[in-house]
Amino acid sequence: MNQSGRLDCVGLGMMLGAHLSPRARTRITQAEVVFAAVSDAIVELWLQDMHPDVRSLQPLYAEGKSRRITYTEMVELMLTQVRTGRRVCGVFYGHPGVFARVPHEAIAQARAEGYDAVMEPGISAEDCLYADLGIDPGRFGCQHFEASQFLFYQRRVDPSAYLVLWQIGVVGDLSVSRTGTSAAHRQLLLERLAGDYPLNHEVIVYEAATLPIATPRCERMPLYALPAATLATASTLVIPPARAMEPDPRMLARLRALEAEAQVRIQEISAPAI
Repeated sequence: MNQSGRLDCVGLGMMLGAHLSPRARTRITQAEVVFAAVSDAIVELWLQDMHPDVRSLQPLYAEGKSRRITYTEMVELMLTQVRTGRRVCGVFYGHPGVFARVPHEAIAQARAEGYDAVMEPGISAEDCLYADLGIDPGRFGCQHFEASQFLFYQRRVDPSAYLVLWQIGVVGDLSVSRTGTSAAHRQLLLERLAGDYPLNHEVIVYEAATLPIATPRCERMPLYALPAATLATASTLVIPPARAMEPDPRMLARLRALEAEAQVRIQEISAPAI
């Protein structure tokens, strides 16, 4: 890199003060200017104790304003400082690369312009979800989709695995400007899910705790109750498996044949020479 400016995008984790890694903390304290994309004023005050120049990106959001415009403005604000030769740190909730468009775009743009740019991971809502709900994604498998994207496109669902739909509170928002959508939007999602899941199948509305004194939301309800549920922008819908995994006899037979061939080769190699 031949430019003096630098961009670091770091994750705070989900819980204030508890999830920040030492590397992320160092990136924040060593920066010349810090941009904060956090919606909680308490978090911003906490950041100001670590750095004297913390600039909030939250005022760029506005009701009725497309988030695409807001994201572009956030990227440009950070890159403007990088172009002056300053070391800039963007601070984001959770993991800066998970459901966070701005860090990816800012890092890509900075690198394209010849600046050094890195991302420091953080504990995401997904990490908290596994811990709070006691889910091992390796047991049955886990499918993750952004809720609106799940509606907009024809996605294939495996009901024998977990299905996780993120940002369920704004599902179906075509404008990319709302902070919440209606029960009618969620009814459309329910109709989509009813093709793969019984209406009385138990689902979970999940929200990670963001303060040490708070508890996560893990509200269980039948699928049919989803349209009437109280949801926030941070709400996630978790749908446990609705059927058992089905073995694939053909593939298992081929794998057993390979195993048998391997055993024959081992025996041939280990057989004493005559």
